Amino acid sequence: MYYTYVLLCKGKDREKMYFGFTGDLKLRIGQYRKKMVKTTRSFNEIELIYYESCRNKTDARKREIQLKTGFGRGYLKRRLENDIKN
Repeated sequence: MYYTYVLLCKGKDREKMYFGFTGDLKLRIGQYRKKMVKTTRSFNEIELIYYESCRNKTDARKREIQLKTGFGRGYLKRRLENDIKN
C-alpha cells in the first residue's frame, strides 16, 4: 500500500499544511517528528491530520498532486471542517 497524507505543521508564528506520499506512513511520520526532513524541520509541532491509502505508487502521487490544488484544499477544508475548528 501507498499513502497520501497531509500534515499540519505549526511554528512560532506560522502554520502550514504539508502534503506528501509514502509507502511506509509510520516511518515517514517518525522522520518528520525527529526533524529528519529538511522542509518541515523548522516547525515545532507536526500533526498528521489526514491520509488515504492507494494500491499503487502512481495513484498515491496523483492524489497528492490533486490535494495540493485549490480544489483539493477546498475538499480537505470541508472534509476536516470540525477537526480544524478544534
